[in-house]
Amino acid sequence: MASAATTTISEPAVAGLFYPDDADTLRRDLSAYLEQALKTVTASEALPKAVIAPHAGYVYSGPIAASAYARLLTTAAGIGRVVLLGPAHRLAFTGLALPQADALRTPLGTVPLDAEGVARLARLPQVRVSAAAHEGEHSLEVQLPFLQTVLGPFSIIPLLVGNAGAGDVAEVLEAVWGGGETLIVVSTDLSHYRDYRTAQQRDAATTAAIERLDERGIGPHDACGWLPLSGLLTAARRHGLAARVLDVRNSGDTAGTLERVVGYGAYVLR
Repeated sequence: MASAATTTISEPAVAGLFYPDDADTLRRDLSAYLEQALKTVTASEALPKAVIAPHAGYVYSGPIAASAYARLLTTAAGIGRVVLLGPAHRLAFTGLALPQADALRTPLGTVPLDAEGVARLARLPQVRVSAAAHEGEHSLEVQLPFLQTVLGPFSIIPLLVGNAGAGDVAEVLEAVWGGGETLIVVSTDLSHYRDYRTAQQRDAATTAAIERLDERGIGPHDACGWLPLSGLLTAARRHGLAARVLDVRNSGDTAGTLERVVGYGAYVLR
C-alpha cells in the first residue's frame, strides 16, 4: 500500500526575536496594534488589491504595519490567497525563490502554500525553489501573524526576491494576479541607518515615488525591498491601481534612538 504524501512545513525562524513566540502574547500584541490602527479606517474604504508593510521587529514597526492590515479587517471576506514578496537578506541569488515546503508555520498556526499558483510560477525561468534562500529569513515571516489575524482561511505564495528586474517581478505577479480573491503583499522597510531628519526626508521622497507608481524613483538605498516594490509598482500601473500612503515613521518614533534609524511605511493600492 502506498503511503500518504508527507507535508513539509517550514518552521518559524524569528518567533521570539522579531515577535512573541507565545500565541496568546502574540494575539494580544496584534490586537493592540490593530485596535489603534482601526481608528484611522473609514467605513467607505474599498478592499485593497495590494498592501506594502514593514518587516522589522514588532516593537519597532508593528504599529505601522497594522495601519495597512487594519484595512482588511472589514473588507477581506473574499480573500483566499496571498501573494507575499519580500527581499532576501541572507543569501544572494538571481531571480525569485519559492520555499521548499508545503506550508508555513507561526505560533498562530499553519498556512498552506497555494499549490496551483506555485506550480504556475515554477514554470517561469526567473523563479526557482530554494530552501537555502528562505532559511532564517524574516521579511516574509513577520507578515504572516498579521495575515492570520485579519483574514479567514487562506493559502499563500511566498516569494523572496533576489537579483531580479522590475519586469521579472511584474511578470510573476501577472501570472498569479487573480481577482478579488488574491491579495498581494510586499514586505519592505524604507531607509536604513540615517539620522532621524535625513531619514524623514529620504522616506518622504520614496513615499512620493510610490504614490506616483514610479519604480524608477526608488533605489537600493531607499528601501531594502526595492526590487519587489518596483515590480509591484510596474504591475500596478498596468492595472490602473492608485497608491495611498497610510503611515510613515521610523524607529526613532517607536522604540529607538534618533542617531541611526530605520524607516517604515504602510501603503495600500486599490
